[in-house]
Amino acid sequence: MELPSNLSPDEASPEWMNKGDNAWQLTAATLVGLQCVPGLVILYGGMVKKKWAINSAFMALYAFASVLICWVGWGYRMSFGDKLVAFWGKPSVALDEKYLLGQAFLGYFPTATMVFFQFVFAAITPILIAGALLGRMNFIAWMLFVPLWHTFSYTIGTFSIWCPDGWLSKLGVIDFAGGFVIHLSSGVAGFTAAYWVGPRLDKDRERFPPNNILMMLAGAGLLWMGWTGFNGGAPYTASTDASLAILNTHVCTATSLLTWLVLDIAVSGKPSVIGAVNGMITGLVCITPGAGVVQSWAAILMGLISGSVPWYTMTILHKKVKLLRHVDDTLSVFHTHALAGILGGILTGFFAVPKLCRLFYLVPEWERYIGLAYGLQTGRTSAGLRQMGAQLAGIGFIVCLNIVTTSLVCLFIKLIVPLRLDEGVLQIGDDAIHGEEAYVLWDDEEKYENTQVNSAYDADEYPSAVSKTLSELQMV
Repeated sequence: MELPSNLSPDEASPEWMNKGDNAWQLTAATLVGLQCVPGLVILYGGMVKKKWAINSAFMALYAFASVLICWVGWGYRMSFGDKLVAFWGKPSVALDEKYLLGQAFLGYFPTATMVFFQFVFAAITPILIAGALLGRMNFIAWMLFVPLWHTFSYTIGTFSIWCPDGWLSKLGVIDFAGGFVIHLSSGVAGFTAAYWVGPRLDKDRERFPPNNILMMLAGAGLLWMGWTGFNGGAPYTASTDASLAILNTHVCTATSLLTWLVLDIAVSGKPSVIGAVNGMITGLVCITPGAGVVQSWAAILMGLISGSVPWYTMTILHKKVKLLRHVDDTLSVFHTHALAGILGGILTGFFAVPKLCRLFYLVPEWERYIGLAYGLQTGRTSAGLRQMGAQLAGIGFIVCLNIVTTSLVCLFIKLIVPLRLDEGVLQIGDDAIHGEEAYVLWDDEEKYENTQVNSAYDADEYPSAVSKTLSELQMV
């Protein structure tokens, strides 16, 4: 019996390629790319003070472009290529058609698809780091930081955990879609870099209102929906496990958002939009290391924990710990990504279901992947404890790696250019750095208000229509 002509293999569709898997993997990659551009570009642009809108958005856009060139130039092969040492691959280009059109190291699609899919994960990681540095980092220093950090930190963590030859991969660490590789890395690296770069101006630390909450919500929405590709693409196939991963992602996220919202109302009496976005992010991060290997009821429990523990550390504990107060983490990346990633990794080690691990890994030794809860239930307590130990080893390695490499990268850049902008530039923001402003129609009105209107009226608090009205009343 002959296959339909559209399913018959040919030179462009070899026998080993599954067209459905290839189409889904490219779609998932595009969804993750949209999380970055325009998702995080407009989220950052709207979430910061008006004078930093252009700079913050541009830091994200630059990182996306810079990482792509690094990725095809050397980063992909250092992350997924031939082993150089137990934690690092050999640098080499991923630009030759013979290499790119061959079958990927996992899955039934071309290497070109894998390169693009893994690129968007590599790109979003420094963009998340940027969230800790907004409002004061020298843009030239950022241009140097991204390729250096990508080369000497991201590729090591990725090879160690995700490459089949990596030492943590062989140890059995479960990181379904990047809770360690991406979120824990970006949270620790962002906090470390924030320490070396230094703080914003005191007045910006004290008062840093979003300039456009609706634009921030649009970016948050792209981030949430884009996570369908983030976790749904991790199995490298359009499978039942991919479907479960997507459902668990959204269940955990919704639970986390609602938990954070309830806590905000209970403590402050007001439902905070910014708080809800933080709860959304912690839920997305927490479920990522275990999205396709835990039950949906476990995803709800993970959402309750990710919506409450980071809420406590960010709103209460942060004020009591000297180090957290000292380091100016602009968007609280340490709480929303590092802490939530740690929680997700530990909870995955507890809730991972052996059957779901078999569906995800599809390897003969699948039985070694078992959450502690199921180890206790089935009499395999030692195996469950071993899994929990592997998760803790992964956490420890990623934390230490990023503290050391990020510090070295920052200290090296500091020899070339200042990490932090000077005081005069910090006072002005976008116009001094880029010669551009996010809301140019406000320019003349603000100049008039600065000389004519009482300084109590802060332009960041009032939309242009209100500012115009105040100016007209003053002229009358």
